[in-house]
Amino acid sequence: MERNPKDYRRGVGIMLLNREGKVFVGQRLDKTSEAWQMPQGGIDGDETPLVAAKRELLEETGTDKAELVYEIPEWLFYDLPGEIAAKLWGGRYKGQMQRWFVMKFTGGDKDINLATPIPEFMTWKWAGTDELPDLIVPFKRELYGRLLDLCRHKLT
Repeated sequence: MERNPKDYRRGVGIMLLNREGKVFVGQRLDKTSEAWQMPQGGIDGDETPLVAAKRELLEETGTDKAELVYEIPEWLFYDLPGEIAAKLWGGRYKGQMQRWFVMKFTGGDKDINLATPIPEFMTWKWAGTDELPDLIVPFKRELYGRLLDLCRHKLT
């Protein structure tokens, strides 16, 4: 499907891997369901995607103890359901186009602190890559599947 980038908010996502190859996922504060996701967020002003990813990781997990492993070489897209798109970001965007980064977590669990100035998650856990599609909201499943396909060689 051909997408016009002007219709999508630019953002980043981080697949943070621990020593066992498990992925950090957080349960969102603003949802009543079991909505989990990897850290992600918008690109501010003239930030590069990598700078935005490092900022978002710190803002959402309270840690910057991570090393870059791999940058996904293409933008990945997801579309929001119509009722959400109409409300979020002033109805300006259909969804997000994201640059994703695989990072190795160099700290310990004690280094993750969700009590950040603007908390995003109520709790977190390490999940296997095979669990990711079932943990996230349905409208992001295609993006997560594509992400896993593109970085599978970096996960072994």
